[in-house]
Amino acid sequence: MTVLVAGGTGLVGSAIVRHLESRGETVLSVNSKVVDLLDRKATFDYVQSHKPEVIIDAAARVGGIGANNTYPVDFLSLNVQIQTNLMDAAHAAKTPNFLFLGSSCIYPRDCAQPIKEEYLLTGPLEATNSAYAVAKIAGIELIKSYRKQYGYKWISAMPTNLYGPNDNFDLETSHVFPALIRKFSEAAKKGTAVQLWGTGSPKREFLHVDDLAKAVVVLLEKYDKDEHINVGSGEDVTIKELAETIAAAAGFTGDVQWDSSKPDGTPRKVMDVSKIKSLGWAPQISLVDGIKQTVEYYQREKMAK
Repeated sequence: MTVLVAGGTGLVGSAIVRHLESRGETVLSVNSKVVDLLDRKATFDYVQSHKPEVIIDAAARVGGIGANNTYPVDFLSLNVQIQTNLMDAAHAAKTPNFLFLGSSCIYPRDCAQPIKEEYLLTGPLEATNSAYAVAKIAGIELIKSYRKQYGYKWISAMPTNLYGPNDNFDLETSHVFPALIRKFSEAAKKGTAVQLWGTGSPKREFLHVDDLAKAVVVLLEKYDKDEHINVGSGEDVTIKELAETIAAAAGFTGDVQWDSSKPDGTPRKVMDVSKIKSLGWAPQISLVDGIKQTVEYYQREKMAK
């Protein structure tokens, strides 16, 4: 079976590629150097020439609160273009299986917890990343529309906050997890204090990308419904607790200063993952072990020597 993984060198895509290759699948790992998914003709030509049996869309313009708040046009426009070009190209090539990966930010800011799939569109979005959320909601709707109009067995999955090797550790554009790893690792080396955004009180759920990669295979084999499906650990921690655990793993023992003038984002976000667990999947990597592995990866592969 030939599987095209869009965004195949990023955090999510690279984990999916590793897992599929370990299973003996033929994998086409696509990034912007292979084909620019913003180029509609190039996307159509690539998919038509390779005709994969499965397309997994892990390609997206992503970033943390700061980047989402500063560049909303990019996060809405570019993501809609990428996913629409890829789905339309898949349709033109009659690709039988397509998995669209979204984000838990699609849910309302003040959503009941844990978040069930049916809570989508039941309230206002978090303002700091609403543009990105709307792009992902549009992707869900396009998948549903292709299923309805053409009978495809295409599906959507909404992962929680992800982390692991090949993450983006750029402090200007990264999510909270890799940003904390970089800040604490560098501060431990220099002996300096660490400044963090917000109050540390929001609660977040995290999942290692290797666990997500296994979930993707389970979904492709066992899931065939219009409704998107949540993928997560079903457990959350405060950002302060996360920071403390990462600091310990990074060897940091200095002062932490919280800047409460900066936004916290959504107060709490933990997903109900009972549906995917009913398919026989469950995460295997604990948060403590995952943090240790990812800190070691960053300090070994990414940190300035």
